[in-house]
Amino acid sequence: MAAEPTRPKTGSDVAAQAAEARKSGHLPEASASSAEEIAAFVAKARAMSSHHASGRGRLIFALDATMSRQPTWDMACALQADMFREAASLGSLDIRLVYYRGFNECRATGWISDSGKLARLMGKIDCQGGNTQIGKVLSETRREAVASGVRAVVFVGDAMEESVDDLCAKAGELGLLKVPVFMFQEGGDVTAEHAFREIARLTGGAYCRFDPGAAAQLRELLRAAAAYAVGGREALLQLSKTATGAAKLIGQMK
Repeated sequence: MAAEPTRPKTGSDVAAQAAEARKSGHLPEASASSAEEIAAFVAKARAMSSHHASGRGRLIFALDATMSRQPTWDMACALQADMFREAASLGSLDIRLVYYRGFNECRATGWISDSGKLARLMGKIDCQGGNTQIGKVLSETRREAVASGVRAVVFVGDAMEESVDDLCAKAGELGLLKVPVFMFQEGGDVTAEHAFREIARLTGGAYCRFDPGAAAQLRELLRAAAAYAVGGREALLQLSKTATGAAKLIGQMK
């Protein structure tokens, strides 16, 4: 199993490492931002123009792939096609799969516009024991949002084993970029719920819990997130008239 790359010391090293990580699909270790990096990020966030002029929705689909998640991983693999189908009535959808598992392994795919391709890719991935790495998911989302645009993030997990303050700082940066995170929790872990709710609030997203193994509940939530990724708030409002999942999300988003 590949270990995380060591943290670079210079700006050029950072750029080289990021390029190599993106090429291999392996995400670098999330680290604290310096005051200069934060200032530069805020300036870029304020200056950046919309990345959605093409009309294509871009959604990051992030999944906890630690050992306890195999049943839900299989369920998400079967349901991901529903996101593409929902989006088809509004436009088109590109999905970037991000997942973590094992010892410090966190990976991301390229942008995928075909449900069959995503299903085949997910079918080759098995869950492995390890701790949560939600911070890396949020950091990767920020990088991608600045580089090429992200309309929304879906995260599906059941646990949180990191510093909630660190996660909230990263969530706040996504809030500046107006990238809502939809935090979907399986089960009832209280620690995870508190963290997931706060991440959703800080990003302008939404939190929802679904019962273990409840495919119908997760399907509705994924459809709603896909509708938002393509058509924005108006599409979610329309879907909320007939779908309970959309109604749950729109009721929380500000």
